[in-house]
Amino acid sequence: MPTTKVLLSTALLVTLTLPGSALATAPAAPAPVPALPAFAVAYGEAAATMKSAGGMYATWAASGRHFLAFDPAGDGTAAEVVGDLATADRIAVLVPGVDTTLRDFDRGLGGVARRAPAVQARALYGSLRATDRSARVAVVAWLGYDTPEGVGMAAIREARARQGAARLTGFVRGLQAQRPEAAVTLIGHSYGAIVVGLAAPGLPRVHDVVALGAPGMGASHAADLGGARVWSALAKADWMRRIPQLRLFDLGHGRRPSDPDFGARPLPADGVAGHDYYLTPGTDTIDAVAAVVLGRAAA
Repeated sequence: MPTTKVLLSTALLVTLTLPGSALATAPAAPAPVPALPAFAVAYGEAAATMKSAGGMYATWAASGRHFLAFDPAGDGTAAEVVGDLATADRIAVLVPGVDTTLRDFDRGLGGVARRAPAVQARALYGSLRATDRSARVAVVAWLGYDTPEGVGMAAIREARARQGAARLTGFVRGLQAQRPEAAVTLIGHSYGAIVVGLAAPGLPRVHDVVALGAPGMGASHAADLGGARVWSALAKADWMRRIPQLRLFDLGHGRRPSDPDFGARPLPADGVAGHDYYLTPGTDTIDAVAAVVLGRAAA
């Protein structure tokens, strides 16, 4: 197994509830996490795999981009770093949602650039640098799980999110092992917010979790996410508002984090034109997310 792939086997017990009731989330005792290779080693191993894959992936490697993980098998996985991870004391990890694949990592779903994890990571990094040129920051575009295909049964259920949360937990622990003093912020867009919500209880050293256009977070209340500060943005033009807040058996995602009863701290979204616009330059939301990552956001 390539050392650039970080996998964690863990059990997550999720009690299915309706939105208004309590949600019991009881992760099993953490399993040993395989060590994430030293950043420079991981970059080299990922670059070698990308060159072997050929095509646009070889071009990515040749251009000097840094990937901690890369695997073209199936829909593909990747974790790209924007900024200097080795010196960063503020690290943001972006987790995308439904239909995101390695093929769309750079160009975006349907060829729409604002949907691309790599583009969003660079936009957030730009906002961070514009807010504080002296801050030592890095942004990771993390496509480390098999996202649901379309708005079908896989998207309505949380099985993919639980698998993603286990892998994200291992990945973030690997980052923290090498940068123990760095503050890590998890940012989930759409279905990716469920992934970060389910991962948060197993990551007590993550103090901020951000949900953008989220259908839910795998919990009924922000307090269920392990003590992290939870932030949420949901634009008036986001179609996610039309998704029922329902959780019945293995279907639905319960209360949205934008619901006041969830207890998340609201982020501005007035200038956001729709579901895929939260991390586009010039929006109040991207600047507010940057403030969270930098530890400057007010409740």
